[in-house]
This record gives sequence, C-alpha cells and structure tokens, in this order.
Amino acid sequence: MVDINKIGIVVLAAGKGKRMQSELPKVMHPLRGRPLIDYVVNVAEELKIKPVVVVADDSNLVRDYLSGRADYAVQTERLGTGHAVQMAEGALNGKVECVIVLYGDMPFIKAASLNNLIDDHMSRSNMLTLATVTVPDFRDWRAQFYDFGRIIRDENGDIIRIVEKKDASPAELNVMELNSAFFCFNAEWLWKNLKNLKNNNAAGELYLTDLVKIAFDTGVPLSSVNIDPLEAVGVNTKEHLEKAHNINKF
Repeated sequence: MVDINKIGIVVLAAGKGKRMQSELPKVMHPLRGRPLIDYVVNVAEELKIKPVVVVADDSNLVRDYLSGRADYAVQTERLGTGHAVQMAEGALNGKVECVIVLYGDMPFIKAASLNNLIDDHMSRSNMLTLATVTVPDFRDWRAQFYDFGRIIRDENGDIIRIVEKKDASPAELNVMELNSAFFCFNAEWLWKNLKNLKNNNAAGELYLTDLVKIAFDTGVPLSSVNIDPLEAVGVNTKEHLEKAHNINKF
C-alpha cells in the first residue's frame, strides 16, 4: 500500500495563455463553468494530496481562486517546463519520496490513472514513470496531439527519449505513441537531474521531457503506462477549449 504522504504533486500553471488571445491566465479559462485549474487540483484532492501549483509572478488570479487548496511556487521567468518544476523544489525537497507533475490546462486526467502511474512507479522502483497515449491518427479532437512529443523506443521496446515536435525529424513525426505530459519521478533523482537539463533545442527552453533521455543514458529504471487519449486533451487555444466543451465522455 502506497503511503500517500510520501507523494507530492506539482501542477504547472504559470502560462500566460497568449494562444488563447486573452489577458486571463490560461488555466483560469472556464470549462463548463469551472476554471481549467479546478479540474486538475480536484484530482489531487481525490488522492488526498495538497498540490504545489507553480504560478506566474504577474497575476494573483490562480492563487486567489484556489486559496488554501494548494501551496504555491512562483516562476518569474518562463524558461520551460523543466525550469517550472525546479521552482517547486523548495516546497517539496526532503518532504516526499515521489513527485507527480501535472499540467493545469489538462482537465480530463483521472485519479484512477494517476493511481496506476504511482503503482507502476513504486512496484518497479523506478526513477521515472510516464503516461503515454497512442492514437490512430490526428483527426478531429485528436488534431492537437500532433503537437505532442513523440515517444522514441529502441529495438527492445525500451523508451530512450522523447522528441518534441519542433525538434522531430519527418520519420519521428509519424510516431503515434505520444507523451501525455504526466510524469512520476523519484524525488531525489528529480531534484538532482533537473540541474543537468540543457536548453540546446529549437525553443531554447529547459524541457522536462529531456529527463527521459538522461534516465535511459544513465541506465536507471523507467517505464510507462498507457492512458486513454481523452485524458491527455489539453487547452492551449480557443479552438481547443471549444472542442473540450464538446467532449461528452467526461
């Protein structure tokens, strides 16, 4: 039985939402009457975990809305997902054994899937466990998945890295197994290796996903669990939000 007190959750919520063409922080856009961030924090609450929400330094709207439901870390510069998780180290280092990273603009993740992620991570004594999705195509509501990172495996089926769309070759763009962006890390390993991330990529950012290659290259245990693609639907544009409103399964 997993001791839930040893699990931390980090929710990334510092995005300005420029692609939403709005002054409202991206995670505060409403979906069926509730801000996107509310859905994600609610999942953490189902697991009885108070999350650390990484917020921007130029808006208090997320903190004002969530209030005491979360602890907070501030990202003053937007230097990538790896940098955002670094901001949460002070709140969690030495307090938990595992850290789950979620995104505040992905409202459909389910507590049951996170439990499966934790169980797989703990049972294998992994340093890193990720949730992946596999799609048949990029049509209809799956169109946004074309922008997701591709899961690259070796001839043995082991994950060796994640390639972001901006950095992918034409052959890699045809890979249909994708990074859902939900991770579970061994906490000590995470804090150590976040410091090893480099920004030598097309975006000039610190990618959290580069930890997969670091894990593979150093031979530490990592694995993946597959989740329903609908749970990985995110909201980055007005079009994404409109499609999210029309997903009836949830």
